[in-house]
Amino acid sequence: MAGTTAVTYYVLDSTDALARAMAEQILEVAQAAAATRGVARIAISGGSTPKRMFELLASEQQFSLFPWDKVDLFWVDERCVPPDHADSNYRMTREALLEKVPLAADRVFRIEGELEPEQAAARYESAIRNRFRLEGAELPTFDLIALGMGTDGHTASLFPHTEALHELGRIAVANHVPQQKESWRITLTSPVINQGRKVIFLIGGGDKAHVLSEVLSEKYDPETWPSQLVRPRGGQLLFLLDKAAAAELPPPDSNGWGRLEMQR
Repeated sequence: MAGTTAVTYYVLDSTDALARAMAEQILEVAQAAAATRGVARIAISGGSTPKRMFELLASEQQFSLFPWDKVDLFWVDERCVPPDHADSNYRMTREALLEKVPLAADRVFRIEGELEPEQAAARYESAIRNRFRLEGAELPTFDLIALGMGTDGHTASLFPHTEALHELGRIAVANHVPQQKESWRITLTSPVINQGRKVIFLIGGGDKAHVLSEVLSEKYDPETWPSQLVRPRGGQLLFLLDKAAAAELPPPDSNGWGRLEMQR
C-alpha cells in the first residue's frame, strides 16, 4: 500500500514510567470517549508492563477519575487456555484490575480460550458485532487499542509467517502459531486494529531495540515484522518506549518526543 504513516514516540526512563504513561493515556481516552459518545471501548493486551498499568488504574489516584460505568473492555488477543490458567491474559487482568474496580461483568468481553480455537474466535467476533451493533462487513471502531511487540516483531497474536497476517474480512480469528508453545491463539485482525481511533504500542527493554528499528524502517516486510501491519486509517499511532527499546531510533527532543514517517 503506497503512502506514509506518521509515527509519534515518547521515550521514558523506566518500565514503571511506561506503565504510568499508559495508564494516563487510557484514563484520558476513556474520559473523552465517555463524555463524547457515552461509552469508551478499549481493547487491551497482556504482559508485565500492562499488569503494572492495570494496578495503577486500580489505585486510589486513578480509581476515582475513571468512568467505570461507561467502559466496555475487550482483549486484543488470548492464548487458547482456560481463564484460570497462569498464561491467560484474562486472568492477569482480572487479578490486577477487575477484582479491584466496579466494572460490571456485562461490560467485560473476554476471549473464551478454553473453547476450540475456531469456536472461540467465532464467539468473540459475534460478541463484538453484537456490542457494536455492526451490520454486514462493518468493522468495530475501538476508542483505544493497546498493543505490545515481541522480539520477533509480532503484535497481538499476529506472528511472522502465519495465516492471520492475511485476514482482511474477519474481526477475530484463530491463528496457528507453531513457534510458540501455545500453538493456537485468538487475535483481532489487522483491519480491526487499523480502525482504532487511537493505537498505542507499549514497548520496553533493550531486546526490542533492533526489531523496533526494523519495524519503523523504510523496508516494508510484514511477513517478517507483523507490527508493520499497524497503520491506523484515520486515527493516531503512538509508541511509548523506555530508553533501552528506543536505543536505535533517532534521538527524541528534550521533552522525550520523537516523530518519523514510515513509508508504505
